[in-house]
Amino acid sequence: MTGFFIRRLGQSIIVIIGVTIIAFFLLHLIPGGPARALLGPRATAVQIKQFNIANGYNKPFWVQYFDYIVQLLHGNLGRSFKLNQSVTSILSNEMPKTILLVGTSTLLSIVIAIPIGVIQAVKRNKVVDYVGTGASFFLYAMPTFWAGQLLILLLAEKVHLFPAEAPQGSTITQVLSQPNALVLPILTLTLITYAAYSRYMRSSAIEALAQDWIRTAKAKGLSSRVILFKHMLRNALIPIATLVGLSIPGIFTNGLVAEQVFNYPGTGLDFYNAAVQQDYPLLLGTILVIALFTILGNLFADLAYAVLDPRVRYR
Repeated sequence: MTGFFIRRLGQSIIVIIGVTIIAFFLLHLIPGGPARALLGPRATAVQIKQFNIANGYNKPFWVQYFDYIVQLLHGNLGRSFKLNQSVTSILSNEMPKTILLVGTSTLLSIVIAIPIGVIQAVKRNKVVDYVGTGASFFLYAMPTFWAGQLLILLLAEKVHLFPAEAPQGSTITQVLSQPNALVLPILTLTLITYAAYSRYMRSSAIEALAQDWIRTAKAKGLSSRVILFKHMLRNALIPIATLVGLSIPGIFTNGLVAEQVFNYPGTGLDFYNAAVQQDYPLLLGTILVIALFTILGNLFADLAYAVLDPRVRYR
């Protein structure tokens, strides 16, 4: 298991280096360069030259990349043009709120999807299965912004159960102080994410139930509860473990949309505002951090896969 972990960790480090190269190239592919993006189209050649010298953009490309890596290793992701703050401080303040939103919704969707997927597999081609399949397809096809707006219309405007706007606050403590306002954004992401997980869980459980060792367990007279939870569930969870790791980019993307819809003060809302205002350092810093979470998610999926299926770690 240790060798398996070291191999996967080495591969993840290589991918992280590749992501830094791409992010660095993107910064230099901006039309007119970072100087033009910050100073505007009316900036003179002298102003642009002074900006490049002050920020090291006049150095050779490989020297700039080396300096960029050194800054990253020191936790420096650059400085926001528009907010006049370091990107690191912005993300360190906003990222916990985004993790609260997407982490809670992902956990809830998994907790709901696994038992429902198993029930659908056991009750295959019956009313329960048809209802669950229809609901999953409906939610899977629904855009995040549309789901959020429907929930606002139904639960905030019509019934007045929850606020239409997410909790406002500069810290995660202030956000948690308004739990009632967190319900709609978390519910939106939970419904969207649940749809994919439940479909995969149903398919995986159906495949596991058709295996020979399940028939052998039945022939031994084991109860349905023991067969489902001791023999089938662990094997059926293998694709879900992979899916969770691979779906992290999509989860963060849906979170970005939900934050914009509910005006949630997280990384996604900052990313949207940065895109509108052409604040490229904040955009690239956010992309780099989300890419890091994606790589860590894939590493987690590989390890979970190895834990659930011992054959994988020895290949």
